[in-house]
Order: sequence, then structure tokens, then C-alpha cells
Amino acid sequence: MSKIISTTKRAYLAGFLDGDGSIYVRLKPNNSYKFGFQVSPYIILFQSIKEKEKFSKICSIINCGYIRERNDGILEYTINRKEEIIKFVKLVKPYLILKEKQAKLIISILSKKEKVKNKDDFKELMELVEQFRSLNYSKKRKRHSLTP
Repeated sequence: MSKIISTTKRAYLAGFLDGDGSIYVRLKPNNSYKFGFQVSPYIILFQSIKEKEKFSKICSIINCGYIRERNDGILEYTINRKEEIIKFVKLVKPYLILKEKQAKLIISILSKKEKVKNKDDFKELMELVEQFRSLNYSKKRKRHSLTP
């Protein structure tokens, strides 16, 4: 995302994310991490495989992340690196409507994640992650607790 992206394209990408995208963070149990969980943020754009060529053009504007073809005929463009998520959110945030709160929250989570020093800090991070529960819909979401 080093190239300059016009205001029109930034607004278009925001609309695409609002309509056919998702901003979320997963808290995955993983004993190799200090507090037993891996915090994994994502921005994903979705599109039918029938529009692969056009979707690839849209994704090339963003120029980070990767495209994956799902078995159900859907393409996923995933941005999951912290620096790329921050750059993309800053790019589209002024134009977001439906996912404005998620954009602010993912930035807060990424900032907090950098400052975790102890179990209390990690609990605060987990509480931020749990806020996505009220913002996003998921049939599979699990609530995690940090055990002492």
C-alpha cells in the first residue's frame, strides 16, 4: 500500500468492506503463547469466484494480503499482518459507515496488544476482543476466559 490511492478509491474500498467484508479478531487457545492464547486480527473481503478477475483488480489497489478460493465458490481477500491492517484501516476509516466501530476497535486491540506486560493487561486485551461479540455476528464464536 505504498502507492497513493485516490479519495474515490478509498471510499469505494470502504463501501466494499462495509458491504462484503469483515473486521474481526480471533482469540485462539495456544499453549505456546505466554497467556495461553493467540490474538489474531483479520480484515477479509468476500466475492463470488465468478468475479475473480474484477475482484483481483480491487485487491491490487490494496496491494497487501492474499486471495484464497474457498470450496463454496467464494473468494476471500485476507489482510492479517498488523502493519497492513493498520494502514488499510487508516485508508478507509473516514468513509466507513457499517464497520466504523469495528475499525476503531481493531486499532485499539492492536495498540493494546503491543503494551501487554502482565496477566491484567492481557485480561484487558481479552475484554476488547470480546467487544466484537456485540458488533459482529457469528454462529461459531466461543467465549474464552483467562484462568488464574
